[in-house]
Amino acid sequence: MDRLEAMAMLVSSIEEGSLSAAARKLGIPVATLTRNVNDLEALVGTRLIIRTTRKLALTDAGTEYVATAKRILEDVDELERRAAGEFTTPRGELVVTSPVQVARLRVLPVINQFLALYPEIRIRLVQSDRVIDLVDAHADVAVRVGRLRDSSLVAVRVGALRVVTVASPAFLDKYGQPETPEDLHGLPCVVFDSPSLSPWRYRSQDTGQTSTVADVPRLLVSSPDAAVDAAIAGIGVTFILEHDVHDAVSAGKLKYILQEFEVDPIPVHLVYLSREGMPVKLRRFIDYAAPQLRELLAGFGRSPSKE
Repeated sequence: MDRLEAMAMLVSSIEEGSLSAAARKLGIPVATLTRNVNDLEALVGTRLIIRTTRKLALTDAGTEYVATAKRILEDVDELERRAAGEFTTPRGELVVTSPVQVARLRVLPVINQFLALYPEIRIRLVQSDRVIDLVDAHADVAVRVGRLRDSSLVAVRVGALRVVTVASPAFLDKYGQPETPEDLHGLPCVVFDSPSLSPWRYRSQDTGQTSTVADVPRLLVSSPDAAVDAAIAGIGVTFILEHDVHDAVSAGKLKYILQEFEVDPIPVHLVYLSREGMPVKLRRFIDYAAPQLRELLAGFGRSPSKE
């Protein structure tokens, strides 16, 4: 039994929730994985996991062992990457995460240019509108839109985006121009189901206080593209990041409304875990991507009063 391999199998089993799921992920027979985990328990002299019909559970000893095993495996992985030259030569895989639309419109063009410059670097782009934990996802760097909550991350600000309210000219002709956020009550709304955009938020001109509007949507969608298309079709008002509707507004297909009630633009950052022991591939990516993203986002994030 290779102890490191057995430790990796145990950790994978806990992360995947079952021995069979871990075996599928690792591409090995379940019997092989089970035998290695059993041998590992025999080696340490105690039970590490409790097998039930539905899932695996860690014993107290197993909880401590798995936490230590993860650190050991990460240390070994770093040593191997150092030996392979990732800390002296820009090569290897980078995992980058980003919100879906930001990735498509802003991040992917930067990645394409970066890959042309560094032929020995591979990139896996993970697109999700949910905040992805860098450690859990084994990601190197993330593009984050919104206020940062994790103080352990190193953040490089690359821009800001307004959160805007838009509707089609035909919709406004039919229903009238809302003058205040309260006028949205009862109007058909298209809601993009995003944690950073729900509920709709506005700032009072008189008090500076922020209030929310949360009517039952006429249409609920899971992508910004769908929200924009529905708004263009006149289905309802929508609340969305300005870069998602920039082209539609420029073409006259949508119009900004309630601009004077907008909350502060939300920041966009590149975030990563640490400056210490950073692989060259990551340093090269941050040094290249940060100014490129700043340029791509330079036209956004200015409040209407400053435009």
